[in-house]
Amino acid sequence: MIEFPYPTSTGEALAFASAAATALLGLMLFVLPRLTLRAMGIGTVAGRDDAVAEIRSVMAGFLLAGGIGSIMFAQPFVYLVLGASWAITVLGRMVTAVADRGLSRIQVLQTVIELLLAAGPLAYVFQLV
Repeated sequence: MIEFPYPTSTGEALAFASAAATALLGLMLFVLPRLTLRAMGIGTVAGRDDAVAEIRSVMAGFLLAGGIGSIMFAQPFVYLVLGASWAITVLGRMVTAVADRGLSRIQVLQTVIELLLAAGPLAYVFQLV
């Protein structure tokens, strides 16, 4: 029988919360791609449904699988990969802010959220919590 690995420490709970939020974001992008993108301040081009396919496959697929996989395996190395992925996402936002001058309120908010999603698993893996 498969048992669900419940978090047993504060650090593991932070990593678990980040994985759950990642899976939830992936699920939202998979089920409601246009609505989720609108909430993020991004839109699709009229008449181009290819964008929705990309969102469901690339964005939603990786987020959903990464979140669910992290929850199901609940191993430090898996949480390290999840935290590093979010940290590289934050790096990409910073490069965009500097190189492309893409700094807006929504970008700052998304950067803070992604920083928090990276901090939980990394704090657990490196035993900071």
